[in-house]
Amino acid sequence: MNLEKLSATLEKEPKYRYQQVNKFLFQDYISSWQEASSLPQVLREKLAKECPLEIKSEVKINLKQKGNQKALISLADGALIETVLISQKSGKKENKEARYTVCVSTQVGCPMACTFCASGLKGFTRNLSFGEMIEQVVFWNRALKGIGKVDNVVFMGMGEPFLNYQEFIKAVKFMNNPETMNIGARRLSVSTAGIISGIKRLAGEKIQINLAISLHAPTDSLRQKLMPVAGKNKIEDILRAVDNYIKKTGRRVMFEYVLIKAENDSEQNALTLAKLMAKPLYLVNLIPYNETGRYRASQPETIKKFKEILESKGVATTVRLSFGAEIEAACGQLKNRRAHK
Repeated sequence: MNLEKLSATLEKEPKYRYQQVNKFLFQDYISSWQEASSLPQVLREKLAKECPLEIKSEVKINLKQKGNQKALISLADGALIETVLISQKSGKKENKEARYTVCVSTQVGCPMACTFCASGLKGFTRNLSFGEMIEQVVFWNRALKGIGKVDNVVFMGMGEPFLNYQEFIKAVKFMNNPETMNIGARRLSVSTAGIISGIKRLAGEKIQINLAISLHAPTDSLRQKLMPVAGKNKIEDILRAVDNYIKKTGRRVMFEYVLIKAENDSEQNALTLAKLMAKPLYLVNLIPYNETGRYRASQPETIKKFKEILESKGVATTVRLSFGAEIEAACGQLKNRRAHK
């Protein structure tokens, strides 16, 4: 799906054609131009030739059988990216409706080389275009036709969004646009490994999406061991940028902390982290680790104790539910497995 080529194809068409096409693609989620019944047949044929709608997936999905799914999408140049669909029930009634969240990748591979993450194992290939980010959400909305639709989008897949900021923010604004996907800003989230320049740029945007910081350690020395990027982005400087973001936006910021056995899950780690995180609009999200080979996941009792320590020091804390082990949902796991076949 090449959105720039689509614009060029429609350039000489009446302006209302754009509205029609946007509705077909991003609200009706058609898979073939022949489904665009109100477009002239000649235009449908032209669009089918110049702007094909096929999205090649390496993974078969069955949403009626299992709600949480992971797909490997093959792009026009043969590059492979991963995208995840997470299904959660909402409401208290027995006939709860599912809410669907899509995790979007922003790069092919990842240059961050975090030691606990599968995305960086094969290195970095290239940035994604905003259209390739949109394509991931379109893919899942097509799969959900007749079942539901994507409610939330999180830019937490392969890659560092703030190292591809221009295309990332373009995708955010496209998804938020009422004339296209019409996803509310508060239903859009981005996670960064702590790229300070990106945090500052996001603070200046008119659209206020949710911000998450991948922290994973309470000290610079431990963080640099787990995340090489920490060498250029000190915790003190990250928190200063976050505080500026909160001052400008008034929005709560989430700090993600993957708990890894015997690496960052000690009681002392929790106490040190608590000193950093005891602020009104800070929220710590503890994440059970999806093992990728090098490290082991913290035990449930360790996670429970870690949470209790944080909360005892006044830190707002949650524990992320783990959906992903059975579908290899840690970033990069599925792609790496596919490469070894």
